[in-house]
Amino acid sequence: MSLIKIKNNITNNLKNIYGWKTDRKIVVFSVDDYGNVRVDSKEARDQMNKQGLKIMNRFDALDTLETREDLEASYEVLSSVKDKTGRHAVFTPFALSCNIDFEKMADEGYENYYYELLSDTFKKLSEKYPKAYSGAYDLIMEGIKEEIFLPQFHGREHLNLKVFEEKLKKRDHELMTALENRSFTSISMSGYSTISTAAAFDFWEFEENEKFDKIIREGLTAFKKVYGYSSNHFNAPAGREHPIIHNTLNKCGVEYIDTPFIKKEHQGKGKYKTIINYTGKQNRLGQTFLVRNVVFEPTEKRNIDWVPYTLKQIEAAFRWKRPAIISSHRVNFCGFIEEKNRLKGLEAVRKLLHEIVKRWPEVEFMAANELGDLVVGDKK
Repeated sequence: MSLIKIKNNITNNLKNIYGWKTDRKIVVFSVDDYGNVRVDSKEARDQMNKQGLKIMNRFDALDTLETREDLEASYEVLSSVKDKTGRHAVFTPFALSCNIDFEKMADEGYENYYYELLSDTFKKLSEKYPKAYSGAYDLIMEGIKEEIFLPQFHGREHLNLKVFEEKLKKRDHELMTALENRSFTSISMSGYSTISTAAAFDFWEFEENEKFDKIIREGLTAFKKVYGYSSNHFNAPAGREHPIIHNTLNKCGVEYIDTPFIKKEHQGKGKYKTIINYTGKQNRLGQTFLVRNVVFEPTEKRNIDWVPYTLKQIEAAFRWKRPAIISSHRVNFCGFIEEKNRLKGLEAVRKLLHEIVKRWPEVEFMAANELGDLVVGDKK
């Protein structure tokens, strides 16, 4: 066995040692970044390239708001299998409820930041790109009704407002170029060692967490307007937040927190504390943590055959009597800029799902918050 395989085997087992146990074979797909406008279109990407904005990663290159075809193709793949109860596979999109209001910002000379509801974003893009976006928002509603696509809260928007406003005031070239192309991407440096430009709840001074209260409350109110129900499960953009904001989330009805197994928790001014988490762990407020223990990024180039690699991780989870919580991102299933990206990602999902039901015919597919309900119910 190669050193890489030995390392992967050790990792797969270590991350499953602790946590809630069950004899049931449960599979959850937690997929980040739905509802977010990162790149407007291929034309926008080409313009940004000409103006010197680098493609830092596959998100900068391919990650667009989900189109009608993206959703239709995803639903078709998810519905191609059924578990032992007769239920098809389901995505839990950790989704944004708002986006930058590019038009209003432009109309006012980019003096201030404005945001809009996701439903308004879809309306605008349906008019701009009718072939791609006409009916897309309705498909999200249909996916919710059919319980194949059940969003939970990922934040109001996928950007760090502190850094955004500071760069806006300075007329930062990268930010202005992105905004003029109706995108928020290729912003390489935040100016702070502890803040990513896309991480909504990153901070430098601990006191900055106070400003997140308003963002969370507005984001969750918008979530209900956009998706038709209140979210009770949260995952921070980029997976980073200080637990101080869990107070606001708790007051707003959020019962479950998606969090990393090993979390470097920022305490302010570059000081960190390492926290070990596991599925079923509860905080002082009684909120329950769910930890993803399987990684599936089929369009990420890491010299990995993703389907067998993911199956090994699921196998390890089941061996330790843990649910398999699969972590992924929308970019794997985006085809607006490059159709072959979506084809590759969804073909991998199809192969993975069919192999899952073949190997474990007793499998059960669940949304992430449904698993949370099961974990909490089992503890009572």
